[in-house]
Amino acid sequence: MAGDWTAQPGEPPAWPREPGSGRLPAEVTGFVGRQRELAELAGLLAGARLVTVTGPGGVGKSRLALRAAARATGAFPDGTWLVEVAPVQDPLLLGHAVLEALRLTDGTARPPLDVLTERLSGRRLLLVLDGCEHLVQACADLADALLRALPGLRVLTTSRAALRASGEHLLTLAPLPVGPPPGSPPGPGGLPDAVRLFAERARAVLPSFAVTEANAEAVSMLCRRLDGIPLAVELAAGRLRALSVEQITARLDDRFRLLTGGSRTALPRHRALRTTVGWSHELCTAQERLLWARLSVFAGSFDLEAAEYVCAGDGLEAEDVLDPLDELVGKSVVLREDSAFGVRFRLLDTLREYGGQWLRATGEEQRLLRRHRDWYLGVATWGEVEWFGPRQAETAERTELAHTNLRAALEFCLAEPGEEQIALLLAGTLWFYWIGCGHLGEGRHWLDRALALDREPTEARAKALWVTGYMATLQGDLETARPALEECRRQALDTGDDRALAYAVHRQGCAALIGDEPDRAAELFEEALWHYRTIGELNSNVVMAMFELGLAYLFQGDLESGELWFGQARELCEEHGEQWAYAYVLYAMAYSHWLDGAVRPARALARESLRLNHLFHDPLGTVLAIDLLALLATEPGGPGAPGDLGEARVLQGAAHRIWRTIGMPFLGSRSFFGPHQECAERARAGLTAREYEDCYEAGARLDLDAAVSRALGGGGSTDGPEPGSGPCSVPPAPAPAPARNS
Repeated sequence: MAGDWTAQPGEPPAWPREPGSGRLPAEVTGFVGRQRELAELAGLLAGARLVTVTGPGGVGKSRLALRAAARATGAFPDGTWLVEVAPVQDPLLLGHAVLEALRLTDGTARPPLDVLTERLSGRRLLLVLDGCEHLVQACADLADALLRALPGLRVLTTSRAALRASGEHLLTLAPLPVGPPPGSPPGPGGLPDAVRLFAERARAVLPSFAVTEANAEAVSMLCRRLDGIPLAVELAAGRLRALSVEQITARLDDRFRLLTGGSRTALPRHRALRTTVGWSHELCTAQERLLWARLSVFAGSFDLEAAEYVCAGDGLEAEDVLDPLDELVGKSVVLREDSAFGVRFRLLDTLREYGGQWLRATGEEQRLLRRHRDWYLGVATWGEVEWFGPRQAETAERTELAHTNLRAALEFCLAEPGEEQIALLLAGTLWFYWIGCGHLGEGRHWLDRALALDREPTEARAKALWVTGYMATLQGDLETARPALEECRRQALDTGDDRALAYAVHRQGCAALIGDEPDRAAELFEEALWHYRTIGELNSNVVMAMFELGLAYLFQGDLESGELWFGQARELCEEHGEQWAYAYVLYAMAYSHWLDGAVRPARALARESLRLNHLFHDPLGTVLAIDLLALLATEPGGPGAPGDLGEARVLQGAAHRIWRTIGMPFLGSRSFFGPHQECAERARAGLTAREYEDCYEAGARLDLDAAVSRALGGGGSTDGPEPGSGPCSVPPAPAPAPARNS
């Protein structure tokens, strides 16, 4: 087994997408002008590794950066990727946000920077960090560290202030051209960019609008009054449903005169946007202004139901939220977005900041933040309930959509005195998301902070302790897991908390199983299941206890008892539509069938386990299934030929890369290591030393989707031997295996 668990020379890391892909949002509205700036930015990206687009709020930094990134996609084989920094308030979560944006799951306890530098090694990609001004130092440090470690990386950031990082190149974005002064002959190229932008946005609210000879001078004058700031122009265009261009200009002039001492020519840019936003605010109805302020508590996007709950009360009933929200969308204050689950909304950062100022001025901020916290505690609680049922995959998607707001709610609880217990409850309730959807590192971050703030022996603390112990166990960190679980058990006994006792004992069984004490693990799982039955608990955790008990018997050589528990777990999953725990049950059943000599059904079960685990982005279940399929490939009737040892080694190489994203291979367990060891010994006996290593290295070059596709029987492509050149030959790949959010 020498070399199996060391980095392979020149090995790139697992990658979640096809080459040349990325994750940039579609443009909601048309892009107007900026051709010179786009060309300049393209030139900077071609020659510099760190570029920052700076400028005042509302000038269009994000839109320019995203358009430039989309145009540059061809230059980056591994894609162009957007990280929305604005919703991230804690600098310690910046690395987690980057991992999430890149769809890189990692179950280790390593710092995100270490994970990023390893997983992006050898890759050529563009990373866009959008909205860095509130985390300038953290963004500068992250960009500097990544660029030093990753020669194939380029970083494009947007910020109102420069990062002042080493090697940074700046593009300062000016407002849009507004054209010559009134009365001058028009310049070449048609309408100025600011006028074109006004006309396009105006047609969205007044389809018959056009810039004509009769109104061209008035439109040009208005854009000049707005100093060509795109957000100001868009807000003004939204008023055309009620006012003419001349009326809009006259009303703006009155406001400017108040701000500039009566001088119509003294229009500082920062005042132009502030004035336009303020004027838009004044022209809103009382309910619209109230809603604007209250919506500022949302981080990222939200749906109508969330807005109705959070923003209701004291002058605005829940059933009255829709109409002012629709008006705010029409006035370009709120953006409308489509999602798989219906329409969602979001405030631009500049307008969110403005609304937040008004919310603080009204004295309602704390009440609204608590309502926001309550809603997302409800999202987490409902998600925990729905996790055990047929809508499990949908629950994962919905929780991911709420992720930025869940972070904001957790941050509020941790920063606000008296909210510590709710922080423990919220972080613990999200166990299904942290564990089932590949966010172990971030989950540990929130739980560690919450546990350090309040040691009162409550139900919330007990839940946080067993969830922490569970996650640490999955990371192979038994030194943290065991004391956390023992504290939970002792507290449960002292306080009479039967539910916490059941979970503590259950997760102590997991630690014993991974610690190669299957007999002790079986005793603990039996005890936990007795407690679960006594209190009437039935959910995915209970099913997992059955699966784990069966596995403990299997590791002791008692196939009959193991199969009995797997059968019970499978029946419960099929009865309730549970898929996440079901995937682990199928893995265990496949392993048991192999031990019993039933290779064909074992292979079918292992493939279905792999398909489901990949659907949930669960790296542990995915890699266990691939390693088992590698062993099954050595059996007669395997893919390609009876006993395809080369294919088995390819799959082992692919599994090796995935294990590195989880932490300790096979969680440090000799029992879980057994199938891999058996497979490697068979391959070593039947392959030459060169074939043994070459096939492994070929598999280690497969990205995640290609590895899953290959393990499911479809083949894949590697940088290894040419097709037909030996036991590592690569057949054409079919469509990739289904992956959530891909």
